[in-house]
Amino acid sequence: MANIDLSIIWAIIIAFSIIMYVLMDGFDLGLGILFPFAPDEDSRDVMMNSVAPIWDGNETWLVLGGAGLLAAFPLVYTILLPALYIGVFLMLAGLIFRGVAFEFRFKSSRHKRWWNLSFAGGSAVATFAQGCVVGAYIQGFVTEGRVYAGGALDWLTPFSVLTGFGMMAGYALLGATWLVMKSEGHINQWARRLIPGLLFGVLAIFAVVGVWTPFIDDGVRERWFGHIQIIWILPALALACAFGIYRSIKAGREVMPFLLTMGMFVFTYLGLLVSRWPYVVPPKFTLWDAASAPESQLFLLIGVLFVIPIILTYTAWSYWVFRGKVRVGEGYH
Repeated sequence: MANIDLSIIWAIIIAFSIIMYVLMDGFDLGLGILFPFAPDEDSRDVMMNSVAPIWDGNETWLVLGGAGLLAAFPLVYTILLPALYIGVFLMLAGLIFRGVAFEFRFKSSRHKRWWNLSFAGGSAVATFAQGCVVGAYIQGFVTEGRVYAGGALDWLTPFSVLTGFGMMAGYALLGATWLVMKSEGHINQWARRLIPGLLFGVLAIFAVVGVWTPFIDDGVRERWFGHIQIIWILPALALACAFGIYRSIKAGREVMPFLLTMGMFVFTYLGLLVSRWPYVVPPKFTLWDAASAPESQLFLLIGVLFVIPIILTYTAWSYWVFRGKVRVGEGYH
């Protein structure tokens, strides 16, 4: 193992865990954002029933990514947690309210309205906080030595607020395409009507963030505009996915819009990684600066390489078991 760069292996594992969380949990957070606008209570039942068997398993990826980050790159926690403490707290609070709503909404008809609010509000707050964290990461962090030197609210800027709303629009789009795939009748048609507007909103914010980002950091600007780069293929592929989403919705397709939306997220995420590579605490600390001891990374890697196939297997199995359309009055709780 002496010639293997364990920091890069861990970076790949954590990056994979994060994008899996975004894709897997993004659509059920998106359903929560769309929840207040559903046409009727039956539609809300279908929306929750479509993800009730799988939502908690989706969040396993968040746990894996967070635990891996602490184990492999402890300096990241030392700097990012003080910098993003309030944002991370809001995200976790939102996820808690949403999780409780899943368990109680169908069992407490008397207070169903409040659980609807908990599900929608928790989803919106968690998603907005995640988007703000992404925006703060793009901007970078003020440090002195190896500690955070900024304020408690430095993460909350006009740029991070924009990325917060962008994440909400993106997750809502992912949720709408999931609903097209999993529902039928008037619920399906309602979700279809939402998709073009959500797609336009995502692309508009994507364009503003894309123009704004190079002015935030010289390194990012040089990475993208210094000379002709093959990385320009990533936004091009994301835009191709967006075009495909629009065409497939107009053509009446059901599965393809969801797959293409996931593809758009993946290519955008890769663009973010390329913009900041190899910095894990931009603009100063690289993977190797933040890494734990190689012995610690190797010891933990053995366990993670055993756990990941198990997570992938039960995730695939749960999606297979609960495949197909969800109808009014049907569901798993």
